[in-house]
Amino acid sequence: SSEVLEAIENVIQGVLQSLAQKKAPVLTVANRTDWRNIEFKDSVGLQMIPRCTTKQIRSDCPQSAKRFALMLKILSMIYKMVQSNTYATKRDIYYSDTLLFGSQSVVDQIINDISCMLKIPRRSLHVLSTTKGFVAGNLSYTEEDGTKVNCTCSATVFTVPSNVQGIKNLTSHAKFILIVEKDATFQRLLDDDFFNKVSPCIMITGRGIPDLNTRLLVRKLWDSFQIPVFTLMDADPHGVEIMCVYKYGSVSMSFEAHHLTVPSIKWLGLLPSDLKRLNICKDALIPFTKQDENKLASIQKRPYIACQPLWKKELEIMAASKLKAEIQVLTSLSSDYLSRVYLPNKLQFGGWL
Repeated sequence: SSEVLEAIENVIQGVLQSLAQKKAPVLTVANRTDWRNIEFKDSVGLQMIPRCTTKQIRSDCPQSAKRFALMLKILSMIYKMVQSNTYATKRDIYYSDTLLFGSQSVVDQIINDISCMLKIPRRSLHVLSTTKGFVAGNLSYTEEDGTKVNCTCSATVFTVPSNVQGIKNLTSHAKFILIVEKDATFQRLLDDDFFNKVSPCIMITGRGIPDLNTRLLVRKLWDSFQIPVFTLMDADPHGVEIMCVYKYGSVSMSFEAHHLTVPSIKWLGLLPSDLKRLNICKDALIPFTKQDENKLASIQKRPYIACQPLWKKELEIMAASKLKAEIQVLTSLSSDYLSRVYLPNKLQFGGWL
């Protein structure tokens, strides 16, 4: 915490020095969304280059003066929380003055900018993000406040903890981790008692694009147990995008890649090649939208696809057919095909990429 307080004090000192010299204070932040500031490393994923381009948030410029003031406001809130060892969610910060901040996304962006500017992970700033992810299966752990969580003994779903760094005493006999894209599929696998029938496993869903805590938990489980991590996604560009976020990270959070990515993640399904192999009826597939085409084209250009020739092939199949499929398409074969046939066969015979 002294490191965080010192980093904030240095920023404020810079502001005061500028004022003393009768200059307009400026805050310098990295350009977090610029691909030119990102390098791809096989062992880490997408990470920010050390000397990246920056932008200035000036106090004397009408376009950025409000953002400058909001950054100082949130810095002061973080400073007080670190001093008093209290925590707040990003939502708490927004609701402390909704008129001032204007929207939740403004608060989210500023917190990420501050984290990147200070080179301090968001958790150390005492800012927690609201969790939307779920975990179930063969896992038990103790939360930071001493609450014992045991996912193993029931088909109960537990919310991913809001302070993943604080959980301890993780125990599991799981043979693998399965990341499921959507809540509906996750619930279906739970109803079918999948994680007990095949072999003990841990199931996680970020319910779409994963939040920070879900990504942190996947990384923590992988660090703790060193077991295979598989993804079960829709066979569409959006599903591929989500899988890439878990595996390689995102551009906007590339400054935290070391804590968030799991480059060993394998693509278990639903593969575009599976659709042909399983003779899925064309009528059950969904035609691409223009947006799908653009997203797929942008994914195909990304640096990590070049080192994944098998993924590249699957994306080419998808691009050629211009058709996509949700995991639920397997119910056209039989209602429990996913948990009874598809996943057990894939896991037994190594049908992943």
